[in-house]
Amino acid sequence: MTAGSTSTPREPDPRTAEGTEATAEPAMELLVHGVGGATPQDMLEDPRTVRVTGDGTAGIRRRTDDAPDRPLDERRPVREAYSWSNLTSGNGARALWLLLLPFMIANVAHWMRPAARGRRRAHELFDRLVRLIALSLTVLLVSGACAVSLDLVAWQCGGDPACARNTSWLAFMAAEEGGWEHPGRRMVLAAVLPVSLTMLLFWLSRRTWSAYESASPPVRARTGEQASALLSLPGFWYGRGIVSRLRAAHTAAGLLTVTVALLTAAGPHDREAGGPVPALLGGLLTGLAAAGGLAVIVLVTRHGRTETEMDEKPVPRPVRLLPWGAGGLLVLSAVYAAWERPGWESSGQLPAGWIFPFISVLQGVLVVVLALTAHRMHRSVPAGERGALAGLGGAAVALLGCALGGVLTGGVVQRFADWLAPGAVAGGLDGPIPGPPLLLSWQAAALPSLLGVALVAGLLAAVGVYRRSRKRAPLVPDAYPDENCEPHPERSIRIASAVERAALTDAAPRLVGWMTAVALVLGVVAVTGSQLTGRTPGAAAEQAPALLAAYADVSQALGSWLMGIGVVVMVAMGRRAYRDASARRTIGIIWDVGTFWPRAAHPFAPPCYAERAVPDLSWRMGTWVDATGGRVVISGHSQGSVLAAAAVWQLDAPTRSRIALLTYGSPLERLYSRWFPAYFGPRALASLHRDVPCWRNLWRATDPIGGPVGVGGGSGVPPVDREPLRDPLNYGRNLMRPLPEPILGHGGYTSDPAYEEERAALLRRLARGGVPVPGQAGPAGGGPAAVNHPQPGRSSA
Repeated sequence: MTAGSTSTPREPDPRTAEGTEATAEPAMELLVHGVGGATPQDMLEDPRTVRVTGDGTAGIRRRTDDAPDRPLDERRPVREAYSWSNLTSGNGARALWLLLLPFMIANVAHWMRPAARGRRRAHELFDRLVRLIALSLTVLLVSGACAVSLDLVAWQCGGDPACARNTSWLAFMAAEEGGWEHPGRRMVLAAVLPVSLTMLLFWLSRRTWSAYESASPPVRARTGEQASALLSLPGFWYGRGIVSRLRAAHTAAGLLTVTVALLTAAGPHDREAGGPVPALLGGLLTGLAAAGGLAVIVLVTRHGRTETEMDEKPVPRPVRLLPWGAGGLLVLSAVYAAWERPGWESSGQLPAGWIFPFISVLQGVLVVVLALTAHRMHRSVPAGERGALAGLGGAAVALLGCALGGVLTGGVVQRFADWLAPGAVAGGLDGPIPGPPLLLSWQAAALPSLLGVALVAGLLAAVGVYRRSRKRAPLVPDAYPDENCEPHPERSIRIASAVERAALTDAAPRLVGWMTAVALVLGVVAVTGSQLTGRTPGAAAEQAPALLAAYADVSQALGSWLMGIGVVVMVAMGRRAYRDASARRTIGIIWDVGTFWPRAAHPFAPPCYAERAVPDLSWRMGTWVDATGGRVVISGHSQGSVLAAAAVWQLDAPTRSRIALLTYGSPLERLYSRWFPAYFGPRALASLHRDVPCWRNLWRATDPIGGPVGVGGGSGVPPVDREPLRDPLNYGRNLMRPLPEPILGHGGYTSDPAYEEERAALLRRLARGGVPVPGQAGPAGGGPAAVNHPQPGRSSA
């Protein structure tokens, strides 16, 4: 069989070729890679592989030489590799998903609730508030598109003959014939952009769900067995109903936003000047739009996720018809706006500019209420199970998502305004055209201050790492007592620096907390300043001291450019991430964490790869155990360890009794337990250890992502965590290792001798029914402990 063949080999036969019972039962190791991906050839250490199951997007492969009659070996079981990297990466077009980052962040906030037991109403309120915040982000994005097309292009530039003539593709609007001097008709034409954006998001959401998230979880009866964790619920990884309902609601909201923009332009003219179009008609359409908005809010807040069973109920007919009703109202509003109105001219900014301050205030209020709700839930949680930021992680992340949405929207609008009529951004109301909404200039002026705080925090962290590394470096050689070599100051400093840099991960909650607080204060200042002064920041500070006035001018201009550059940089980073493996690893840490969670709050967020990967892994383990009666070690690195844990949770007790879990470089406690305590908190991880007693975890102090999980131990059951592995394996040179050993950090776990030791021990324990084997693999030499590096612990800062 040639490499790359897609034929499916038979399962390993538990009998030998002679038909007698094998001396050992079948054993398989299922490898799951982490962030950034790894090829099956690298994981299996063989260039020749064959696909066992799956497709080109995600599949399980095996070495070609692992034939069914291969002799069984406890230390080298049949190895299979699950490759899921194409679920999150691929061609360069997926870089555009980065523009959906605010949606993804809002969706992640949904899963960051405190681990409060009971309190059903508090949980429901938390969910509803997050879904409303997510809905506001959709309205914000479509409003930004309306600001570009309806306000800047159709209303401002189209109403100014000089601006229209200077832009070749708008020259037809400068003509006095053809009807384009009518503002309503220009706006109807320009409405194609936000409507197209809304329908594109709808199409992407529907297409990606069918491609990534429609895999059916394994149906494993839990007779007499109660779900031990939320991730073990049968419907957790199948959210078809909630995604369909939210998609209908957000699509309707986007279309209604365009409708409101059209009505607020034509309505004031009909009420003030009179004319052939009755003002009552505009009022009726406005009332219908308000009723549609109320229906959207009810739909978003009333229906949540159904996890106790697979959500396969058909979407109710009224929900399916809601986008169609919004589209019909949009058509009627377009006819109303395009109606002939003699003497109607566009001047100033579009009257719909009030929507940006309204959205900002609404988001601020929702985030504050969300924070109060989360803090109340957090207070009822035992001290050992509390998450990061005193339970305010979800509110903090939601606020940062809103801030990022405002930056992206403002960046596009302001850069487009400056390109359409140079000077429109910096000049404000005194420029060639009135320019974008005033609030965007204030938000732009606040951006340099926010980035300055982040820069100061980064410098302080760098100085702290430098000082602690120099202090710790003399202790590094003590971690290698078996090596008789002279200390090397430079190498000691490198090792100590790697340990200290890895420890910065534990300070992330404090950084997020400070950034959130600063963002909230600056947001309040931006909204208040824009509404009270009615002027740009530079103009409002003219009477202030010279230094403050200069700072306001520089911040406004610099922030405007930073907003625009930020959009370009995000797209460029996304394209590089999907072409360059090293860049993908850097960006993928946040990206793979965000898209791990199902779309429960925002249907236009990037697709959830775990709704495909978790069922794939559960099906493979379950069917292999059923077919062979053998043992399985599922081996997960980094994010792969999270997928492995989630897949094991989905299995029934008889199947789990044949499963062992081997994790390494795992963020289960260091990241997921702290930020998602309701799903991966200490109580959930302890329940996973009860479900899977054969579990071992490898980690290093130089690893910035992985760490100990902190469960197990006592009552004759070994702890899950092995002592921290040495990194590097050798301090100096020797006859067997003439070159310096590299500092591996987050990678290279499978090359450590401890890996094969723990895998063999797990297989022996499975053979004994999960009972620890006397004399099994013990802890490795403790390099990190010898340099007095504290074991990463939980932080509520």
